[in-house]
Amino acid sequence: MATPAQSLTIVVPLFNEADGLVPLWARLAPVLDALAAEVTASVLFVDDGSRDDSLDRVVHMAASDDRVGYLALSRNFGKEIAMSAGLDHADSDWVVLIDADLQDPPELIPALLARAREGYDNVYA
Repeated sequence: MATPAQSLTIVVPLFNEADGLVPLWARLAPVLDALAAEVTASVLFVDDGSRDDSLDRVVHMAASDDRVGYLALSRNFGKEIAMSAGLDHADSDWVVLIDADLQDPPELIPALLARAREGYDNVYA
């Protein structure tokens, strides 16, 4: 059986997602709050060369919430490279990858973590 996670990083690749960041954060922040008793949770946004103000909005979020971090890639490399960069920089026991456009419901993160704690190496939703 797996050891309970002590830390969790949620990696969110971004490409021109400025308009969706407020709705995403409105749903993701309460999940982080709910997990606070179980794990130290953070979010790592990976800007994949956005041409809108996605990065500026994430920088502002990071300045007001220490659970938010970000990486800015020098240009658009594609989602897979952005995810890989996030995985490389995540310094936690567990990592969850979600899309910024809310096609992956943040509310499922506690259930994913619970399944991982059952001993699964990979959990998909």
